[in-house]
Amino acid sequence: MAFQQLSGVNAVMFYAETIFEEAKFKDSSLASVVVGVIQVLFTAVAALIMDRAGRRLLLVLSGVVMVFSTSAFGAYFKLTQGGPGNSSHVAISAPVSAQPVDASVGLAWLAVGSMCLFIAGFAVGWGPIPWLLMSEIFPLHVKGVATGICVLTNWLMAFLVTKEFSSLMEVLRPYGAFWLASAFCIFSVLFTLFCVPETKGKTLEQITAHFEGR
Repeated sequence: MAFQQLSGVNAVMFYAETIFEEAKFKDSSLASVVVGVIQVLFTAVAALIMDRAGRRLLLVLSGVVMVFSTSAFGAYFKLTQGGPGNSSHVAISAPVSAQPVDASVGLAWLAVGSMCLFIAGFAVGWGPIPWLLMSEIFPLHVKGVATGICVLTNWLMAFLVTKEFSSLMEVLRPYGAFWLASAFCIFSVLFTLFCVPETKGKTLEQITAHFEGR
């Protein structure tokens, strides 16, 4: 749940409309529609293939896609940032004035592509699967308390990321903040590979035996 929020999903959602404006879309409010359609489509894809592909594979694939997309986001903000005297908010809200307009639009399209790739990657793995795993791995005698702790962790991390992301952008610059999210995505892949059991086709007794080392 922590890695789900540390991936930077709320930051990407927050800047979706601004990114579409920089890409010269006539109606930047289209951003929310595009993001919503991508989320629905790829969540549906995840639901259809989850029991065949397995939870771990989709989590790893999702994490790798998010690593590349958040890295590209960081590269976009690095390339469009102003001089050292410019604030991070200026760097986000407007392309660098010294750049040709075509170059700025081209870079904005890099951000649009990165955003769409990120949303697709998140929706196919780290969006739905943590909630599914939560219902599968806990023994019945602790399911209520453990589920409550997981949900609390998710909302607490969502609050902290949303509250502190602007501060992070001021300290690390926007590109640094997104590269930090990329680093957390790398850790999420490693966490999946080394800590998350595959629950596809397994009973609760088999999953419990896995954690007990049997």
